[in-house]
Amino acid sequence: MPEKLHPNVEKVAAVLGEHGVTGEIVVFAEAAPTAATAAAQLGCEVGAIANSLVFDADGAPLLVLTSGAHRVDTDLIAERVGAAKVKRAAPDFVRATTGQVIGGVAPVGHPAPLRTLVDTWLDRHPVVWAAAGHPHTVFPTSFAELVRLTAGTPVDVER
Repeated sequence: MPEKLHPNVEKVAAVLGEHGVTGEIVVFAEAAPTAATAAAQLGCEVGAIANSLVFDADGAPLLVLTSGAHRVDTDLIAERVGAAKVKRAAPDFVRATTGQVIGGVAPVGHPAPLRTLVDTWLDRHPVVWAAAGHPHTVFPTSFAELVRLTAGTPVDVER
């Protein structure tokens, strides 16, 4: 890992350390803004990538950690959280909510805790990779650890 990490990555590393996460942050030479590019660089299945997607649920932020092999069914998610409408958040909403940019949003390290849903399909992989606050960084974790770290609710994100 480089000597000096991006401040967002340092925040994520601090939170991971506070929670006893032992997986080390990996820094890619090339950005990995999508599950497919991250999986290719890691040599794993795209389904083992935990995408951190921010949604606007009736104006409130909602973080959905979904398997890279899935598309989030926003109508289903709206039912799950009791929202009239859930839609993908605009980039400025994502940055204001998380302090991070799309393509590098981590499950943790945000200015304030976010209501979080965790895709149950991630439990099919013993090692899951999540962004670490910047498009060049990821860290290994597990479904159970993601639920614990985020105080997230396990759900199916597709019908």
